[in-house]
Amino acid sequence: STVTFGGAKRVHALAPHRCGPVRLVDIGLGPHLPAADLVVLEAADVAEHWPIPGPSDDKYTQGVVGIAAGSQVYPGAAMLAAGAAVLATSGMVRFAGGAAEEVRSRWPEVVAAGSVADSGRAQAWTVGPGIGTGSAGRETVAAVLDRGVPVCLDADAVTLLGSTPDLADAAAEVAAVLTPHDREFARIAGEVGTDRVAAARRAAARMGATVLLKGNVTVVADPGGRTLVHPSPGAWAATAGSGDVLSGLVGALLAAGLEPWWAAGCAAYVHGVAASLAAAGPAGNEAFGAPIGASALLAAVPDAIRQVRREAVRLASLGVRGG
Repeated sequence: STVTFGGAKRVHALAPHRCGPVRLVDIGLGPHLPAADLVVLEAADVAEHWPIPGPSDDKYTQGVVGIAAGSQVYPGAAMLAAGAAVLATSGMVRFAGGAAEEVRSRWPEVVAAGSVADSGRAQAWTVGPGIGTGSAGRETVAAVLDRGVPVCLDADAVTLLGSTPDLADAAAEVAAVLTPHDREFARIAGEVGTDRVAAARRAAARMGATVLLKGNVTVVADPGGRTLVHPSPGAWAATAGSGDVLSGLVGALLAAGLEPWWAAGCAAYVHGVAASLAAAGPAGNEAFGAPIGASALLAAVPDAIRQVRREAVRLASLGVRGG
């Protein structure tokens, strides 16, 4: 365990597995504490921002999100991203791509079409997982960016931004969230290196977009330098397809009206909770959890949202507020 004085330090958020339980001791610094350099979201923060329908809402007012993902070769990416968008909010999901039939069969509530051009209007889009990096992928990303609405760019879309300056310029003109892992990050902003916070801030400033740098500790930075970190409660999400789920969550939150920094941070938080719940299984004991696939993580998203909302209410009853 670790004892720290006055305030939490960077290492407590960026390397929690090396610190163990952290005990903060107040030594009377009060107003003399420096301003926080990083934000760590709590359940209350996420619950406050997560869209929950009210009595006057309908499928349109809650936000319509478009998903351009997958292909006939990679239909799984389409089904995971679209499914995450379905489960994240109670609005409406449109899908565009070669895996339209597969998506319809798995998620009948999704309005699916073969291309972005054939899709109806959406308040935000997620584009990239499984679309490929050839001409078809470039055209798909360009068509989504041409809509001029907020967008989550993931996987192949990030790679295409790195190799196609026109797409990168177009992405800088909309409210965008980029969700690279380390190797994808290197294609848009150089190697991550040892300072993940500085790397995410560098990329956000260069790309003119909010950057969610994936990892066991996720870092989210916006172009102005505002930065949050999310230390995952476990490593269960380190599995193929889990990033597709994350991008669907981000897109749905953008469509619901969250600004990119909050959409990325809240999605990362719920994604981590869902992974823990899926690994813990019916017994609910993550200490004896089992590895999971992305499909299990996806299925746990509604329970993760419920847990976040319950925890926020519990903390409020104790007089604890989010950061």
